[in-house]
Amino acid sequence: MDRIRGEFIDIIEWTDDGRDTIVWRFPRYGNEIKMGARLVVRESQVAVFVNEGRLADVYQPGTYTLTTQNMPVLSTLKGWKHGFESPFKAEVYFVTTRQFTDFKWGTQNPVILRDADFGMVRVRAFGTFAAQVADAAALLRELVGTDPQFRTEEVGEHLRQLIVSKLGSALGSSGVPLLDLAARQDGIGQQLAKALTLELSSTGIAIPRFYIENISVPPEIEAAIDTRSRMTITGNLDDYAKLQAADAIPIAAANPGTGGDALGLGVGMALGQRIVQSTSGAATPSVPVTQAPAQPAPAYVPPPLPTAPRWFLAVGGQQQGPYDQSALAGQVAAGNLTRTTLVWRSGQAAWQPADQFPELTPLFADVPPPLPPQG
Repeated sequence: MDRIRGEFIDIIEWTDDGRDTIVWRFPRYGNEIKMGARLVVRESQVAVFVNEGRLADVYQPGTYTLTTQNMPVLSTLKGWKHGFESPFKAEVYFVTTRQFTDFKWGTQNPVILRDADFGMVRVRAFGTFAAQVADAAALLRELVGTDPQFRTEEVGEHLRQLIVSKLGSALGSSGVPLLDLAARQDGIGQQLAKALTLELSSTGIAIPRFYIENISVPPEIEAAIDTRSRMTITGNLDDYAKLQAADAIPIAAANPGTGGDALGLGVGMALGQRIVQSTSGAATPSVPVTQAPAQPAPAYVPPPLPTAPRWFLAVGGQQQGPYDQSALAGQVAAGNLTRTTLVWRSGQAAWQPADQFPELTPLFADVPPPLPPQG
């Protein structure tokens, strides 16, 4: 029945139901095509006749009646020993010539570039590109072969690998600084499209569109770019030092303790002096902070707060502490600190009983002395 049905089919055509088929072979019983059949080739298609593995005629968009006048190559190959009205055996491949725009690419590993501003830089990039069949005969010879349905997924990975191999040389030869790559992405994309089309010319595939959506750098390069931007905004090193001092205040507040308190106190004093100088009309020299001469603090600026002494106790033969003055009251209530307990603080030469320190005497005001010996 397929053979009889094939004898009555006089129209050869293809309507693409999907969006990813590049080449489709027309199904026919025994590959027999009737002489005088009509061939319909739509826009964005070409039809290729293959006879016994050899490419014969290529038809552009239009409607054709298959006769010896419209099939010069195939008619010569067949010889027509049985007359021109007999069916002939040939394969018909429809090739889509429209653009396939759903290809994506990206660099799995970073590409190393040499930049004038940052030296050796590792960059990553991703984007999209479009592919199109430019030579149907070359595509059948080099990639399709006898595949009855050649899809985009069969050639997509090959194209992506080729793009990544060409990306490094394109970025390196462009001579564009790293900071200007975002503004020159379109030009680099056009350059890559031409290079890839030339590379793929033997396979019949062209790259009419190539888009770079993003070029990213490592975090340390981003931090360096941010620092340079901040310095440019501040205008000079003195203003940048002020900005650094302001940034250090929350850092000191988040790290309580002797070191954090001292850092916060020093930063606050330095920032306060700069504010007083700016409000009083005193000119601030535009020199690095490390080279500025030491200026005496104004008389109306108080000195740093004194640091509370730290006490250590000898309890049960073990050293405990340090404790500040307020914490010692709790040690008295707990019984760990008595008048005879040995204590030590910074500046003392040796351990001494607690009652030898006048500043500790108020702690024992409500504690009775030891009982006298009983006779």
